[in-house]
Amino acid sequence: MTHSDPSRTVRLYGTEEPPAEERVLNAGPLSVLFDGANLRDVRMHGEEAIRAISFVVRDKDWATLIPKIADLIVQQDGDRFWISYRAGVAGNGETFGYEVVIEGSAAGVLTYSARGKTPTGLLTNRTGFVVLHPIEGVSGAPATITHTSGERVETRFPVEIDPVQPMMDLREIAHRTPGGLEVTCLMEGDAFEMEDQRNWTDASYKTYVRPLALPWPYRIEPGEVVQQKITLTVKGFPRAPSRWAGGAAVLTLGEAEGTMPPLGIGLQPEDASAALRHVETLHQLGVAHIICHHDPRRGHDAESLARHVEVAAALGAQPWLEAVVEHVNDAGAAAEIDFLGKLVAKLDRRFATVLVSPAPDLKCTLPGSVWPAAPAPAKLYAATRTAFPGSRIGGGMFSFFTELNRKRPPTETIDLVTFTTAAIFHAGDDRSLMETLECLPHIVRTVPAIARGLPYSVGPSAIGLRDNPYGEAPVANPTNIRQAVNFNDPRQRGVMGAAWNSAISLPSRKAARRPSRSAARSARSAFSPCRRRFRSPGSRARANCILFGTSCEAWRNSKAVRSVRCDRPSPGRCEGSRRLRKKAPSYGSAIPRPTRWKSASPKASRPLQFLMPHLSLRHPVNRICSTA
Repeated sequence: MTHSDPSRTVRLYGTEEPPAEERVLNAGPLSVLFDGANLRDVRMHGEEAIRAISFVVRDKDWATLIPKIADLIVQQDGDRFWISYRAGVAGNGETFGYEVVIEGSAAGVLTYSARGKTPTGLLTNRTGFVVLHPIEGVSGAPATITHTSGERVETRFPVEIDPVQPMMDLREIAHRTPGGLEVTCLMEGDAFEMEDQRNWTDASYKTYVRPLALPWPYRIEPGEVVQQKITLTVKGFPRAPSRWAGGAAVLTLGEAEGTMPPLGIGLQPEDASAALRHVETLHQLGVAHIICHHDPRRGHDAESLARHVEVAAALGAQPWLEAVVEHVNDAGAAAEIDFLGKLVAKLDRRFATVLVSPAPDLKCTLPGSVWPAAPAPAKLYAATRTAFPGSRIGGGMFSFFTELNRKRPPTETIDLVTFTTAAIFHAGDDRSLMETLECLPHIVRTVPAIARGLPYSVGPSAIGLRDNPYGEAPVANPTNIRQAVNFNDPRQRGVMGAAWNSAISLPSRKAARRPSRSAARSARSAFSPCRRRFRSPGSRARANCILFGTSCEAWRNSKAVRSVRCDRPSPGRCEGSRRLRKKAPSYGSAIPRPTRWKSASPKASRPLQFLMPHLSLRHPVNRICSTA
């Protein structure tokens, strides 16, 4: 194998690591996907009841430790399946081993039990079960919850993305599927609570073990036994049979129906020199703006600002400044911003847009926790406007949508709202990555409630994480594998990344009904599809832009986009998705909505190339296309 002759696996996924093998197990009308360790896609009579059930071990930085499986036994007959195995994880010199037994019956009862302990002790943020409820057809639906005290309460799954836990102190959750199945999930061994995973673009509501109000990370002592059990009971028949017929989904390009948003790229100062060496390649992205990151804590200075502007000029793009403010008091922050403004005034080109964020806001503050000291947002934005006259001032979060949702900026003092996203914070497998596309319309319908009529822009985003708001750093991933919290995720360089990048703009644009402005991760970095290690002849000319379109401002210089159609509807949710689209509120009515988006630039007339590999997934492709 040479660098100029990558394997098919590398072309598709950017890594020689093969895709996870999934096995469908059936017990009468009950079916599950077993991925070698956990359960996915739990269905009854073909309708999805639960998205996933997993036993996870997460380290002090929230990275999910990958288990090594031993003594795996899988048995099934017509009315029953049974799985058992031993598993072990290791990290930071600590180990944890556990035994799993899973059993499913034709009566619609599924049990999943785990028992484990550690010989070394284990510092962990979470060790135990996680249950994922789907979002399509479940968002806004009634639910009956049973608390650990035995009290039963009627509630609903949230429609708008909930910044805090919508359900707490849980022992059991009961709900009905869109087709009418009765689903009851009993969780034993500890107290559980739910978070709205749509905050991180996960297409699920996640019920997890151990409340976040308790201290974390916490330590499991040597010899201490962790024992938990999930019992899922599904009753009834769907009102309509499942429309999923198995087999591969076929995608075809439709007619041009709108325009792609103006796209940008993110630039770190350390990547500026490499970007200038590859200007010809980067020109092919046709970027409209470059988001230039500036953090004085990392030694960024006047020279790094000048390099940012030089790259923007070389690419013919607008420079945007993404400035981290180090000082946490109002006076210090104002002085720091004033000094930054004077540095920028000496440059040959000004920043059209200036985004600011206090350094403490780069890290997560969990619900119920005390926010760390930081400048008052209104005062910080006012100081920024004074220091950068004529520039558009933006606020929000340089981290995930989650943090924006939990700490909403005062919109009366800024001109636009910003946040970023990534696809693999909670899970690193191919299926979970592609399922994030299902969540994007939900984010697009929630952001306007935060922006309150302002335009909003999604900052540098990709499959992997540029920063980790919940730990010290993303996972460096030197072995180039699939895993959660990767900084350098291999799929960003493969055809799977191209498919995800292309598809990610479609549901957002359709839900927002407006063109969008978004930014890719980096001009030239470990995320670049042009990375030398996996480059084949001519691959730089086919460099994939990292898309995430959710802005509501009508911009010019947009690329034409074709619609994508699927010949097989998503099982049990196609009609519901259509109804959801018809009833979706139209936000930002003060901003005129064009009846047809047109390109104002000759270079923007090229059609978007939509690439989709043959994936070993059951039907996430349908979820990609369900809003197209």
